[in-house]
Amino acid sequence: MSLSPITQTPRILVFDSGVGGLSIFAEIQKKLPFASLIYASDNAFFPYGTKGEAELITRVDAVLHKIIAAFPVDVIVVACNTASTVALPHIRNHFTQPVVGVVPAIKPAAAQSKSQVIGLLATPATVARPYTLNLIREYAPDADFISVGSGELVQLAECKLRGETITAEQLKPILQPFFDHPNGNKMDTLVLACTHFPLLRDEIAAQFAAGLQLIDSGEAIARRVASLLDAYRFKEQSPEHWALFTKASPAINALQPQLAQFDIHNTRVVDV
Repeated sequence: MSLSPITQTPRILVFDSGVGGLSIFAEIQKKLPFASLIYASDNAFFPYGTKGEAELITRVDAVLHKIIAAFPVDVIVVACNTASTVALPHIRNHFTQPVVGVVPAIKPAAAQSKSQVIGLLATPATVARPYTLNLIREYAPDADFISVGSGELVQLAECKLRGETITAEQLKPILQPFFDHPNGNKMDTLVLACTHFPLLRDEIAAQFAAGLQLIDSGEAIARRVASLLDAYRFKEQSPEHWALFTKASPAINALQPQLAQFDIHNTRVVDV
């Protein structure tokens, strides 16, 4: 690592295609309040879930190299389930910084579920990927998983962060497959397997009976990042956070009030 003990404040890159990774950003911010965080959104290539694997690996590599050249960092967090399940091995082989990825929280869901009927809400690509199916086979072989893929929910999370109100009428068709499943009434745990979805946690929870556990990877990712920095002591000073985008867009201006809620007051476009 490039970090030296005691004298520096760590700088952590949180990377996603859109703004969903802000759910991970918030958890790291809570865990490491003295760290400077760089949030990078590859909005020029959004959404990742519709892209081919080879195309995505090439794109993620190019974007990360461009961003890190402008903003050197100590830890890279790939705050996107799609990019993590496709590109993590490549990233770890091509960057010297520790790399933390996001995977669906299937293991903790299986440990917490009493009924062993578990919902998995993800993008269609994440639902279908062998990586996800292997996680289920490894950590929850006896559970009944109800898997629902939605790209529309990603867009709704983006809209919410730009100040729009998301209604029950918009969510009901997306979530209806959980209710239509023969064991849907026994589902006691729901995995939010896209970093966008925790941004709609309250709206999603309101569509289900009280007591349903909603689980995501944010807290676990924050703990992992903190563990990578355990050997270092930092100055207690005000961190400086940035939001970077790969394409200029009016939507960036619409995001400013929401970014301010994460204490992000600096934005820049890094063309890739």
